[in-house]
This record gives sequence, C-alpha cells and structure tokens, in this order.
Amino acid sequence: MLLADLGADVIKVEEVTRGDDTRSWLPPSAPIAPNSPENASHLPPESAYFLAVNRNKRSMTVNFKTSSGMEIMHRLIKQSDVLVENYVTGKLASMGLGYEDCKKLNPRLIYTSITGYGQTGPYSEAAGYDVIIEGEAGLMHITGEPDGPPCKVGVAATDVATGLYTHGAIMAAIISRHKTGKGVWIDCNLFESQIAGLANIASNYLIAGKEASRHGTAHPSIVPYQVFPCKDGFLMIGAGNDRQFKVMAENILQQPSLATDTKFSTNAARVANRTELVELIANVLMEQNREYWLERFQGLGVPFGPINNIQQTFEHPQAVARGITVEVEHARAGKIKLVAPAVTYNGQRMPVNRPPPWLSQHTVEIMEELGYSSEDIERLQRQNVI
Repeated sequence: MLLADLGADVIKVEEVTRGDDTRSWLPPSAPIAPNSPENASHLPPESAYFLAVNRNKRSMTVNFKTSSGMEIMHRLIKQSDVLVENYVTGKLASMGLGYEDCKKLNPRLIYTSITGYGQTGPYSEAAGYDVIIEGEAGLMHITGEPDGPPCKVGVAATDVATGLYTHGAIMAAIISRHKTGKGVWIDCNLFESQIAGLANIASNYLIAGKEASRHGTAHPSIVPYQVFPCKDGFLMIGAGNDRQFKVMAENILQQPSLATDTKFSTNAARVANRTELVELIANVLMEQNREYWLERFQGLGVPFGPINNIQQTFEHPQAVARGITVEVEHARAGKIKLVAPAVTYNGQRMPVNRPPPWLSQHTVEIMEELGYSSEDIERLQRQNVI
C-alpha cells in the first residue's frame, strides 16, 4: 500500500474464488451499493479490514498451480520491478516461483519475502502470526499493568512494523539496482522486526543485563510519566524532568509543597516514592473533569494529552485541519472513508487514485496488458485459471 501511495502500479495477485483471507474478516463491512457491478454480485460485502490496507492497488486472480496460470505469472514477473510474497519459507520455491526461478526470468527483480521467522534457522518454516510473535519476541511481556497478565497491543503492531521495515528495504533496493543494474532478495520477518522494535528495552538487557517488566502506561525510570484518571476520563502526563514537575506541582495542580518535598523534588526520589506520589496526583486530578485539566496544562511546557477514543481521535482539531481522512468512490460500496496516506511532500499529501479493489476487478485489463487476446482471456476464465 505504501508503494502504491507513491505511485507504483501494485497488482495484488489473489486466489481465484476467495481471494485474500482478510476479505472475509467481517463484520464490520461496508454496505453494498445499489449500483454494484453485476459481475461482483456473488462476492460478500467488502470487509473494513481489507479496505484499510488495499487502497491504490489493482486486483487480479490467478490459479498458478496450473501450467496456464504459471505462464501468466512468468509474464508478469518478467515486466515487474518488485515481487512481494508472504508464503511460508520454501513454499513458492517448491511451486517454481522461488527467488532463483524468478531471477532467471528477470535479473533486475527485487524479490521480497515476508515471513514469520526469516529464511533460515530452526523456525524458518513455521507460520508467523502477529499476536504469537508479540508474545514470543518480548513485546507482550512488557505490555499490561504490573499486577496483571501480559497483554497484546491494541493493533497488529508487529505486522505494521514489519511492513514499514519492508517498505524501506524495497526503496533502498531500488536505489541499489539503479547503481548496479541487479535485483536483490529481501528477507523481512515478524520475529526480527519485533525484536528490533524493542529499542531501549532490548538495549537495557544487552548492555546492562536488565530484564524488563510491565509498567502499564508508566515509565520505568521517569515519574510522573503515565496515564492518570480525572473526574470523567483519563490524561497522559509526562513530566520528564525536575523543572517540568515543579511547574506541574505549582502552576497546574496548585500543590507547591510537592515540588519542595525531598521525597519528590528529584526524579530519583520520585521513582523511589512512585506509589505515594502517583496516588497524591491522582487524588487532585479526580477533583475536576478532563476539560478543566486540559486547559490548566495548556501552554506551560509540561507534556500532556487526553486519552481519546477513536471518534475523538478523528474529531481532533489537528486531525481535521490536516485532512487525515479521504473519501473515495468504491464500485461496490459507494462512497467510503479511508485513512489518508500519512506523509506529505512539499505540502501535498499523496492522492488515493484507486479505491481498494474488489476481487478480480482488474484481471481482464491486466491480462490485456500482458498481451493476452480476448479469446485467451475467455478460455482461461472458463477453465478457472483466472
């Protein structure tokens, strides 16, 4: 999707009858518009999950377990810059579409494999799932309240991070190919992406042998730096140094004695007396509602923010001002809203030129681009190759 946002012609090759698994991950789904194409009437509604990550792509269906389907894939590979695949290690190679097979067809091809655990090692042939690897690669161990069980992140953070790493790797490979004229095999996987995402937590262990633990929303070495309740909601407060804490105590909470108390006057002391201080702050905040405190914090240099639900997130003044949603016309669902591309260039956000495709929406036009005649296309359709 990120490459398509930048203008790449991304062709999503799907299984002929069901397509991408996430097409069936519903509810929720978009409603089917009255003028939906008749040749798509057999399909289920478009799932919200699928619509989230497939903008700007084209969809074609190919059964490449058949010789005719394999020929279609060969033609496509010969004229492609990048191939991205998400099969278990070795599966495509066993079918004749591994890196070495494709390299012979197109030496300039950037072949990109996304797996659970990578192309080598004892787990290389295991399937990878975000929530499993969140647990296996340390993220779940550090997520949740101190006295509660491990908890997964609210979105598939490991999947998303791996996609971002892969996007960067592909862009680098394109630059490399421009210099060398040669393609490359990129090996990205969930396991290593998540370990890399442990960041300072990983460094604490590797450098100092310090094992991590769960702190909820709190910071292990800065206090107060966590979510606090107020009368009608929650606030995130991050007083990251002694000056900020002093401002917070005196000007916001109107409790100047907190800043002079030796138990709280330095960050080291606040960490040592975390439980007592957090309770004192929470008691003050619970006296007023969220809007009151948001106004009190405004403009004083102490990091703060509301804990918004999803509706409040999309109604946030900054989100509205920046135009973080885009409305597109979908052939089956009518007008739908999507999250817009996150990056702007020279003040311009990348456009969404294509809505997420319905299954096999572009098969015929892509086949024509590959040089197939209308007779060939009809024959392959009858044979369920496409």
